[in-house]
Amino acid sequence: MYGITGYSNGYHQNQQQHSSEEKRGGGRRRRGGRRSRHPPGFRVSDHHHYHYNNDDDDDKQEQKAPLPCTDFDMAYFHSYAHVGIHEEMIKDRVRTDTYRAAIMEHQSFIEGKVVMDVGCGTGILSIFCAQAGAKRVYAVDASDIALQANEVVKANNLAEKIIVLHGRVEDVEIDEEVDVIISEWMGYMLLYESMLGSVITARDRWLKHGGLILPSNATLYMAPITHPDRYNDSIEFWRNVYGIDMSAMLQLAKQCAFEEPCVETITGENVLTWPHVVKHVDCYTIQHDELESVSTRYKFQSMMRAPLHGFAFWFDVEFNGPTNSPTNNHIPSLLTGASNNNHIDGIQKKKRANPNEALVLSTAPEDPPTHWQQTLIYFYDPIEVEQDQVIEGSLTLSQSKENRRFMNIHLEYSSGGRSYVKESVMR
Repeated sequence: MYGITGYSNGYHQNQQQHSSEEKRGGGRRRRGGRRSRHPPGFRVSDHHHYHYNNDDDDDKQEQKAPLPCTDFDMAYFHSYAHVGIHEEMIKDRVRTDTYRAAIMEHQSFIEGKVVMDVGCGTGILSIFCAQAGAKRVYAVDASDIALQANEVVKANNLAEKIIVLHGRVEDVEIDEEVDVIISEWMGYMLLYESMLGSVITARDRWLKHGGLILPSNATLYMAPITHPDRYNDSIEFWRNVYGIDMSAMLQLAKQCAFEEPCVETITGENVLTWPHVVKHVDCYTIQHDELESVSTRYKFQSMMRAPLHGFAFWFDVEFNGPTNSPTNNHIPSLLTGASNNNHIDGIQKKKRANPNEALVLSTAPEDPPTHWQQTLIYFYDPIEVEQDQVIEGSLTLSQSKENRRFMNIHLEYSSGGRSYVKESVMR
C-alpha cells in the first residue's frame, strides 16, 4: 500500500508483486456480447491501489476481512478496461440522464458533502456530483479504466475535488466518513455480477449515520412471456431450409439458443400476466449473505391464450432520500393495494400508486429501452396455455461457487398438469 499526503491525484505504482490472491481490483463485468471479451491466455497486470492513512480506530473499520481477489475477479476487472463497455453505458440516455437527474434532485444532500462513487468507471457520475457542489468525491474502481478516469478529472479541472482510487472498495482506505454513496451497480437480472456487495462494503465502512445511498432501493421482477417470433427465427427455421428438411437440427438448435439466459428486448405485448416481485433490495439495510441465494414461489394466471415460451426478468431502482428510504415504510406505498408491512417479495405488482413519488430507473418491457434490456429464460419447448390458466412454481438464484459473479438459476414451473425444471447459469 501507498500512503498519500493530502488529497492530490496521481498514480504510484506498487512495486511489490502480489500473488493471485493478493492482487487488488474493483470494477464490473457486463453486458450484452461482452461477457466473453477475454481471449484465451490473456494476462492481467497487477493493480495498484491507494491507502489514505487513518490514525483513528473507528467501528466502521472493524469489518470482516474482505473476500480475496480471485483470478475470476481479475478477469472481471480487466473486462471493464475496455472503452466499449463504458461507451455503451454512457450512451444509454435513460440510465445516464436518470442518474444525473437523481444527483440534481438530491443536491441538498450532496452540496458541500463527501461522496463515494463505487465502481466509477470513466468518472462521469463523480463529475456530476462535483458539478452538484460536492466538497470531495472518492471515485473508486479497480479496473484500469481508473487511469483514464483520472485524466478525465484533470481535463475538467476537478482534480482538487475528485480523488480517483485505483483499487477494490474492499481494499482501499480513506480517512473520513462519507455523506453519500452513489453507484451504478446493477447487472443483468439485477444481481448478475455481484457488484452490490461492494456497495454494501462501502456503506458499512464509511457511510455516516443518516447518509444517502443512490439508488436507495431496487426490485427484481419476473413474468411469463410469449415470443413466437423469437422461437420461429431460432427453431422453426430448421424445418424447411431452402426446401430441405433439416429438422434433425432442432434439438441442437434448441440447446444452443435457449440453454443459457438471453439478454433481449421485448415489449409489453409479450408479457402474459402482471409481474411477480422476486426480490426487493433495500440498499440501506441489505446484507452480504442475502445475495448468496434468493428464492421465491410464484403463481400466475395467464391473461390470454398463447404459447408460453418462458419467463422474462427485469428490474427498477429508485432514488429516495434517507427520510424516504425503505426503512421508513416507503416501499408498500408503491404497490397498489399493498398491505402495511415491509416484506414485499412475492407480491404481484400492477402499477405505482403515485408515479411521482420517487425518481425511478426502470428496465421494464413497457418502458423506454435500456442497455440492460430484459433477461429471458426460454423453455426448450413452448407450453400452450389458455386464458386464466395457472402457471406456478419456484425460482432460486444463487451465486456460483466457482465464480461468485456468475449466477446459477434453478427454475421449476408447472401448468396444465405437467411439471418441468430448467437449470442454467448466467456467466
